[in-house]
Amino acid sequence: MPQKFIAQGAEAKLFLEGENILKSRFPKSYRIKDIDEKLRGFRTRREAKILQKLQALNFPAPKLIKNDEKENLIIEKINGKLIKNVLSLPNHKKLCGEIGKKIAILHNNSIIHGDLTTSNMIFNKEVYFIDFGLSFFSEKAEDKAVDLHLLKEGLESKHYKILEGCFKSAIDSYKKEAKNANETLKRLEAVEKRGRYRAKKGS
Repeated sequence: MPQKFIAQGAEAKLFLEGENILKSRFPKSYRIKDIDEKLRGFRTRREAKILQKLQALNFPAPKLIKNDEKENLIIEKINGKLIKNVLSLPNHKKLCGEIGKKIAILHNNSIIHGDLTTSNMIFNKEVYFIDFGLSFFSEKAEDKAVDLHLLKEGLESKHYKILEGCFKSAIDSYKKEAKNANETLKRLEAVEKRGRYRAKKGS
């Protein structure tokens, strides 16, 4: 089947293959070959497990079609508009409330997304989360807090004019749905303080 190159990230190249997407983790020349192969295999298998878990939960994310357990995943292509292109007044609070609720579902199932930006979310009747390449399983409040902090940083970068309303709506929904939300949000305060301290130290 013919492939069409779509994009390249730090870890993988994406190709359109019919109605699906081929995600191929490419070798890194600066790594020892054996280590590189093991690392790519590990990350490919981990992402596949997360996608399978999401499918079992009926969570809005790409379905896993095929996994070679080495470097290639074939996943469902999600059609729609990137949230970064549709998040604006007056719909921002509703969308961010939905985002917060869905992050809570991930965290309740010990899934840390690892790259929560509005470039990794697609709107098609509802919000879909994509790109689980940096995702992992964890029940730690620290990891969940860092996930939320990444969302805030992403909103600050791309949507600074509506940041306050967006993040508040996301957190309000998260609090209602997430297990141990208070512990995670308390840890989030500590994560943000660390970030401010580093920024102040570097200036």
